[in-house]
Amino acid sequence: MIRPAAALLALLVLSACNQPAVRERREPSVAHQPRARSEPATTPSAIDPCAPTRTHDERDYTPGGLYRPGEADSGPVVAIDVSALPEPVPRDEPRARYGNRSPYQVLGRTYRVLDSAQGYVERGIASWYGSKFNGRNTSSGEPYDICSFTAAHRTLPLPSYARVTNLDNGRSVIVRVNDRGPFHDGRLIDLSYAAAVRLGVDRTGTAHVEVRALSAGDAAAAPPSASSPPADAAAGLPVSGRWKVQVGSFGVRDNARALADRLEDADIVHVDIDRVDVDGRTLWRVLVGPIDAEELDLLLSRLRRLGVADPRVFSQ
Repeated sequence: MIRPAAALLALLVLSACNQPAVRERREPSVAHQPRARSEPATTPSAIDPCAPTRTHDERDYTPGGLYRPGEADSGPVVAIDVSALPEPVPRDEPRARYGNRSPYQVLGRTYRVLDSAQGYVERGIASWYGSKFNGRNTSSGEPYDICSFTAAHRTLPLPSYARVTNLDNGRSVIVRVNDRGPFHDGRLIDLSYAAAVRLGVDRTGTAHVEVRALSAGDAAAAPPSASSPPADAAAGLPVSGRWKVQVGSFGVRDNARALADRLEDADIVHVDIDRVDVDGRTLWRVLVGPIDAEELDLLLSRLRRLGVADPRVFSQ
């Protein structure tokens, strides 16, 4: 026989089991508090793409001279609008205290800085560097800024000014050379990210360019045209004989090799690299030929389509 008090207790227990559990309400932690309506969210539009992402630290450099090897480089998380960025105006500047020691060595190779940038013209492959380096010191001691038109070069004095022209699309920009590099084989110049955007190299990664040094007062120097026919080749083509065409001339053999490989990849035959000494300086010329006169017009047309603006024609 169940006593009334026990029955009442059993009834209360059964009723509690059928009720939903009541959980304690906890306030969110500070880290998970919802944003107040007046606080702007961190969206791409609120990010400054030019803000430095690095602080200079000598421990980031390897004994061979590389900066943080193994870490991938990239562009900023937000696109840079370069349309309003001013190009540097060439002017006379004293040599930087740092970055002009000559000769110098990187990765076991020796490089010699030119006594002067005056008259320097060279063609080769351009690449770019971006956020991995943004804010770290350049070889001249200035912080690298991805939103300035600057560049790195192995042998031009620091600082120097140069017009860089993308021979694949005709775009051109004046840069201030304040850094050393690139030290990859077959590369002539490393562009800042902003300069790469101006030339369209940020999309292609590399491009065939002309680098022409500028002095004070040379800012208006016209860039070469990648599409216009070369005057010396277009006028009075030879009608007989055997001929050679000089496609480019470089102070670094690797740059000449890169252009020769590009020509051969385009199925141009009889490509050769010739070493010459001019005014005490060794140059490497990229030549095509010898070819017959009737083949010359077709070859020049093919070279223009590849962005070679001024091939030189001479008799064999």
